[in-house]
Amino acid sequence: MKFKRSERLIDMTHYLLERPHQLVPLTFFSERYSSAKSSISEDLGIIKETFETRGVGTVQTVPGAAGGVRYIPKVSASDAKEAIDELCGHLANPDRLLPGGYLYMTDLLGNPRAMDKVGKLFASAFSESDIDVIMTVATKGIPIAHAIASHMNVPVVIVRRDSKVTEGSTVSINYVSGSTKRIQTMVLSKRSLKEGSKVLIVDDFMKAGGTVNGMKNLLEEFSAQLSGIAVLVEAEKADERLVDEYISLVKLSDVDVKEKQINVSEGNYFQSNISFLKTGGN
Repeated sequence: MKFKRSERLIDMTHYLLERPHQLVPLTFFSERYSSAKSSISEDLGIIKETFETRGVGTVQTVPGAAGGVRYIPKVSASDAKEAIDELCGHLANPDRLLPGGYLYMTDLLGNPRAMDKVGKLFASAFSESDIDVIMTVATKGIPIAHAIASHMNVPVVIVRRDSKVTEGSTVSINYVSGSTKRIQTMVLSKRSLKEGSKVLIVDDFMKAGGTVNGMKNLLEEFSAQLSGIAVLVEAEKADERLVDEYISLVKLSDVDVKEKQINVSEGNYFQSNISFLKTGGN
């Protein structure tokens, strides 16, 4: 069946968007649409230009017999600024204050549209990093990890606080909580992480970084490599930060329970993502 160019463009765009970071040979599209490779290349050029103009991402061409094209999600600087400002607005709502000065975030973590934006922001920031898997600790980091994974086309592994019979054999380590200084335990199934995997660690809220540091130590037990750390919200006033290199979207500066005020601002996303701003920002 012969496809019109308009039909090819629509179907090809949808195919690429559904498979980020996956290398697709030109012969696949050529056979799919019964079209010459030259026509497919022209179509991909149109898609690439549109993606980059609209801030959707880019289409990367890989030359050679085993080459092809892959869609790389990107977020422009202006869209990233808008998304992070929107996050700050949501988190600054005084209705989020809980007894003890805690911040209610469950509704945000359960919002699929909000998490999709968060996932694409981090996927854009780490688009040039070599990542095989996303790692997080149950439970609040799970929606963020899955959102990033969907834009990077990689699996998610979940670290737990205790062992489950359904996990099979596990590796367990003790770590010191950065905020409470108490000894805690984290567990990961031996089957969930391959030796030598390159891992992006995800945390929903980081104070001193004890949990993230624990996950870093857990990677050593699997001979895995750390590719980056993604944090949704970081606490600015941490007595002793155990983690130095990470990318955060939001910074929590202060919580005044008496006055019902939550002071939040942009995290270090733009400061830590200079290369992205030079190549992907509008």
